[in-house]
Amino acid sequence: MSNSKNRWLVPLAFTNIYVIWGITFLAISFGLKGFPPFILSGLRFLVAGILMIGYLLAKGEKANSMINWKKNAITGILILTGGTGLVAWGEQYVTASEAAISIATGPFWFIAIDRKNWKYYFSDKFIPIGLAIGFAGLVLFLQGSVYSNHAVADSQLRITAFVVLGLSSVAWVLGSLYSKKNPASQSTFMNIAQQLIVAGFASFLISFFRKEWTGFSVSAIPLSAWLGVLFLIFFGSIIAYLSYIWLLSVKPAALVSTHTYINPIVTVIAGWIVANQSINGSQLYGLSVILLGVLLTNVTKYFKLSKRSKVKIRRVRRFFNKAGRRYQPI
Repeated sequence: MSNSKNRWLVPLAFTNIYVIWGITFLAISFGLKGFPPFILSGLRFLVAGILMIGYLLAKGEKANSMINWKKNAITGILILTGGTGLVAWGEQYVTASEAAISIATGPFWFIAIDRKNWKYYFSDKFIPIGLAIGFAGLVLFLQGSVYSNHAVADSQLRITAFVVLGLSSVAWVLGSLYSKKNPASQSTFMNIAQQLIVAGFASFLISFFRKEWTGFSVSAIPLSAWLGVLFLIFFGSIIAYLSYIWLLSVKPAALVSTHTYINPIVTVIAGWIVANQSINGSQLYGLSVILLGVLLTNVTKYFKLSKRSKVKIRRVRRFFNKAGRRYQPI
């Protein structure tokens, strides 16, 4: 892929995962009005995967490598079934905004789990400081969430939901790191199609053991739930997920994970406009502290990037200054 195309695709892909996945938390809450969590997840993944692989097979691509299926199965189960599926379960007891904010700890988990780069991470004084501040922000957010006015009676269920959301973030990080270090030797589209299909079957298997099919009736599903599912299939599971997996192949995983602290902002705004959702002062304060922590863990990287850009600008200026002196009119 040419550099000129990358220059357009990278910001477009980041916009997709920032905005679409922010709205996806809200779409899940709509889908849950008619679907149990793992039936909802299984449906969105399997339909999206079948649509993609059907298109690719019709174009002549092959999907007969068991090694690639195995790699994509691990990635799909960790990121999609474990990551997104657990988010759907958690949103039964917390709002979309609260779920998105809980997932904002993703960049911290990338640092904690990526042991190969610990020496680099902890040689930077800002990273451990950012981690400590981010953890404090998470505690503040959870204090404001568990005992919010509308949920005192369900505080135990909400605590469990926040723990599950934390586990979903860990599963997402593990899958992302595995995908980056063990890429399958196929097109990005085929890899994603296989991940979606395996994740869909895994989600349906979980729904069977959880007995979600008992009493489930398609005729009782409201229109809002169907609209939520359609958004999840075409935007959340195809467009945004494609953007995410592609970005992992061209950008550092920790940089790609920054979507986890843009998504809550998008979710809060979308929830306020569409579903009249809101967060209280303690939750907002906790979110602000979490974002400060994430910013500190990346501040050195941003500084180096800025410094590099300034060096390039100075080089360009020197080049044109020399060229100007060389070709001055007589």
